[in-house]
Amino acid sequence: MLRTALPLALAGLAWLLPAPSATAATPSPRPPNVVVFLADDAGWGDYSINGNRSLRTPNIDAIGLGGARLDRFFVCAVCAPTRAEFLTGRYHPRGGVRGVSTGLERLNVDERTVADAFKAAGYATGAFGKWHNGSQWPYHPRARGFDDYYGHTSGHWGEYFDPEIEDNGRMIREKGYIVDLCTDRALAFIERHRDRPFLCYVPFTTPHSPWTAPAENWARFKDRAIAQPATDPSLEVPEHTRCAYAMLENQDANVGRILRRLDELGLARDTIVVYFSDNGPNSWRWNDGMKGRKGSVDEGGIRSPGMIRFPARIAPGTVVREISGAIDLLPTLTALAGIPRAGDRPLDGLDLSPLLLGRTADWPDRPIFTHQNGQVSVRTQRYRLDPRGALFDMSADPGQTRDVSAERPAESARLRDAVAAWRKDVFGPAVAAAATAATGDAAKARKNGKAPAFVVPDDRPYPVGHREFPWTPLPARDGVTRGEVRRSSSAPNSSYFVNWRSREDRITWDIEVATTGTYEVVIDYTCPVPDAGATVELGFNGRTLTGKVAPGWDPPLWTNQDTLPRPAGESQMKEFRPLRLGRIQLERGRGALTLRALEIPGASVMDVRRVNLTLLP
Repeated sequence: MLRTALPLALAGLAWLLPAPSATAATPSPRPPNVVVFLADDAGWGDYSINGNRSLRTPNIDAIGLGGARLDRFFVCAVCAPTRAEFLTGRYHPRGGVRGVSTGLERLNVDERTVADAFKAAGYATGAFGKWHNGSQWPYHPRARGFDDYYGHTSGHWGEYFDPEIEDNGRMIREKGYIVDLCTDRALAFIERHRDRPFLCYVPFTTPHSPWTAPAENWARFKDRAIAQPATDPSLEVPEHTRCAYAMLENQDANVGRILRRLDELGLARDTIVVYFSDNGPNSWRWNDGMKGRKGSVDEGGIRSPGMIRFPARIAPGTVVREISGAIDLLPTLTALAGIPRAGDRPLDGLDLSPLLLGRTADWPDRPIFTHQNGQVSVRTQRYRLDPRGALFDMSADPGQTRDVSAERPAESARLRDAVAAWRKDVFGPAVAAAATAATGDAAKARKNGKAPAFVVPDDRPYPVGHREFPWTPLPARDGVTRGEVRRSSSAPNSSYFVNWRSREDRITWDIEVATTGTYEVVIDYTCPVPDAGATVELGFNGRTLTGKVAPGWDPPLWTNQDTLPRPAGESQMKEFRPLRLGRIQLERGRGALTLRALEIPGASVMDVRRVNLTLLP
């Protein structure tokens, strides 16, 4: 039996909530600050505010208890699309985000973001954590309205302890746990801008795998009984559940660090705080009986915790029962802050502030669409139509156990038509027709029990050579190989190229050079010491640069960092070193940047994590 979110007693969490103010209704003399927390791969059921009895999340809960809970809040099935919808207030296919890696995660540069809006209004803007909407300028967060960036721009990141991390265009090696480090930088940003309005975006990396939690958190969970099983207990891996909870306990403590600092600085009353997750849980664990997990467009794969606190204006304990989603956050935040949004493209999201402030009893029963690899699910206040054409009455059957499409033919037909119209609207007629053909008709899909995937093609090159951000990283995840070279894992985001043994092997990146000039080339590499000395060539549109792979550098894999063994398909990481290949003259234009070996005196050439191109003055 599913339940609605369980109310918790405010008294037990009173110390976490902003102190009441007799002048709460009085407007502040300056615009409100904004802090946005985004969890990575946490499910709706991973929080004590939503009834989880296996862990406590008092700091995160305090955001919802001290403000509003968005009871039916929907995101995308995977990471990058949700982030794009939050940033733009528009469905992710409109902005070119079609996947989570190999360039499909990039948000089109002509889209305007929530950070663009707040920066234009005079706010200091910073992002600290996982970006996942493009690494190269102008896809980089510094080009999307954020003045300050610290974190990793890709999706999956393989180093949670002592990670290599980007600090405003410079890769550095840090000491500590990645969530703690990003929180440290967010706190420094808040301190630095305490006397002016700021937008602070904190997209955490957890509880996304690898299964790596701080020792003190894992010690509290490694032997703990799991109070509530997954919807299908046979699919649950208890160790994964325990580790996810340990990572979330650490995340909750870091949320608490920021909330307490806001209070200490006297900023809590006039700061809007948002918390949500980017998709459903990344393992089968308790999610209140909902169907699906990460990657699914069923309720359990896309219903997210949604909480927003603004003590100056939102009453504690507010519950918004109308459906809402990540697309609504940009128009809601700009409305609450009283600033115009950037750009003039129509938004898909709605301003939720009338619901948050109790100013309306009349709200449209609008559909919210979710797309993943060609599969589309649509949710209204009462119904969900899944990609197979099955219709579920979510008020009577929130676990999606009974298809009522035959009993509600008019509603079923209306939502099927709405999906077809939505496909044409966001993809265009040609792509929509191809997706429909690939996924098959509803009757066949229902018979087969699934809807096939369809990935929209992407022909965008990787940009290189912008003066305002001279460094361009070209990681292994963005490269294409020919021959026997392969990635170190099937998850491209945190992989590197291995098995480079032949002069016939090639690694290429489809790039477009924006500025003719001289570029310094540095390759992040490893190479067994006996194999050192290979001659490699980097070429682009007739220009070439050759150099030697030396000295040898063959560090061990980091096998002792993880709490649990890595899932199949995830790379074990190691310490890469810079190979300074030299300088090359690149002409403006598009082409294949190609890396090949001319001479191989040993058994292999090298492993490659990233090629770095820096435009020189």
